[in-house]
Amino acid sequence: MANEIRNDLKYTDTHEWLKVKGNTALVGITDHAQSELTDIVFAELPEIGKELKKGDELCVVESVKSVSEIYAPISGKVVGVNGKLEDTPEIINDSPYDDGWLVELEIKDKDELDDLLDADSYKEKI
Repeated sequence: MANEIRNDLKYTDTHEWLKVKGNTALVGITDHAQSELTDIVFAELPEIGKELKKGDELCVVESVKSVSEIYAPISGKVVGVNGKLEDTPEIINDSPYDDGWLVELEIKDKDELDDLLDADSYKEKI
């Protein structure tokens, strides 16, 4: 199955995606990452209000075959988490870009967005 890569998102080398909405951004893992992880059974999300620097561990996603740290693609404050993942973490596998988002961050430094990959650059990485 082909990996879906959306043109309206920003990406990292470590397979996180980011969708900017004004001064906040939704963060999740890419279709490629969820297919590599296989069946996701648990997502440990951060506390709302947690301040993160770009590259900090954002959360942990556990699948039947491994535990993976997910990293903050930009610096910011956690202003929302996807509560649905507590009971149904497999949403990440089914819908990594829509229902399976992980965290909403308040963007601290918009310049950091320039360091992220666009869809074409991400395609070349994978």
